[in-house]
This record gives sequence, C-alpha cells and structure tokens, in this order.
Amino acid sequence: MTNLSRARVLIVEDEPDIARLMKHALERSGEMDIEIVATGASALKSVMEQPPSVILLDLNLPFIDGLEVCRLLRSRASSAAIPIIMVTARTSETDRVAGLELGADDYVSKPFSLRELVARVRAVLRRPAQTTPDRNVRYQRGPLAIDFDAVSVRVSGAAVRLTKREFELLRFLIENRNRVLSRDRLLERVWGFDRQVETRSVDVHVGRLRGKLGHAGRQIETVIGMGYRFVESEELVD
Repeated sequence: MTNLSRARVLIVEDEPDIARLMKHALERSGEMDIEIVATGASALKSVMEQPPSVILLDLNLPFIDGLEVCRLLRSRASSAAIPIIMVTARTSETDRVAGLELGADDYVSKPFSLRELVARVRAVLRRPAQTTPDRNVRYQRGPLAIDFDAVSVRVSGAAVRLTKREFELLRFLIENRNRVLSRDRLLERVWGFDRQVETRSVDVHVGRLRGKLGHAGRQIETVIGMGYRFVESEELVD
C-alpha cells in the first residue's frame, strides 16, 4: 500500500521551468518526495532503480516520446502497475485516447492548474486506502479467479496482467455485480477525484480490460445509454 505521508513522485518533463513549478507545487504539501528527469531514457532508468509511487509523464519528450515510455513501462512486470498521469499540450482526443489505451491512468492538459495537478496526484495515491475491511479478498467463478489481496487475476488458469486502474475498475464492477454502474459513478469511485473528465476515459479502460480478460471479458456488459454491468450469468461464466 502506498504511504501518502512520503510518496515518491517522478516528474518526466524536458521543460525546466514547468518541471520546477510542478515540483514546487507537489513539495509544498510536505507529503511527497520529488525527482525530475528530462528524457524518456532517464525515466526508464530511474523507474528500474527505484520505482516511484506515481509518474507524471510529459508526452513531448526528446528521442523517446511519452507514449513510447508508457508502452515500455507497461510491458515490464516491475512497472506495469505504477500509476501514470500523462501531462500533455496535445489537445486532440486521438492523442489522449492513445495514452489511455497504452495504459496511462489519467492525463492533464497544458496549461494546467497546479492545484488540480496536486489533487490528481493525491487522488491516485489515496486510492488503495479507500478499500474497506469487509471486502471479499477473493472472487472465483467460471474462468475468472481473482485474489484481491495479492492483486492476482487469472482467466482459465492463465495469469492476466492489469494496470492499477484496470484492477480497481474490475474490483468495483465485481463488488457491484449485476448492478448497472454509470460512467460518472465509475469515474467518481475508481478515478477517485470529482472533476470534469470525458466519459470516453471509462470506455477506453473498459475496452482494454475486456480485451485482457479474453472470453471472461464478456461478463462486463454495456448497458446502452446507462453504463456498464458485471454480469454473473450462468451462460456467461460456465
């Protein structure tokens, strides 16, 4: 579980003035230790040597851009679950969706509010602490087997690697199985911060989660015009 009192934040930003502003805003709370690197290669090296609690990742980096850094981090077991917040001046939906599809947990568009940036980082760090003592620690039915304490997901015995956000999304859907959950509800509970975010973010994460779960992904049902539901139907789980 992340320790909010002294979380470690890695800022990957090649513009020194912006990096210093971000560092100052995050350090003012007294809750975080900040490291700044300016290139994708330096980011990958830093994560390998000392995995951070969360990564703030600029997209427009020299040599290796932020999307490629995100892809590489998500492909490695040691960094697959580290939360990544992309920081980007790119405003098109295509760029934002590309980052989410690669495994980013969130994005902040430049120019951004420093207060909002700090709030989003805090929300990511708080998310594990929102778990409740009476939660079931395991779920097993049909091909799907989950150990919530061990953060382990298997489909028909094969391990499935999920990002932190995908795992929390699956957990919340299962805890509310057979109930319809709106996109706004999912944003509030899984993203952990009450703010204006395109519901497209939920759709992207659900689509990626379904893909990783394979045939078990059919249990995540789209309810048109309403949201999503984890279905525990005999015909789907058998």
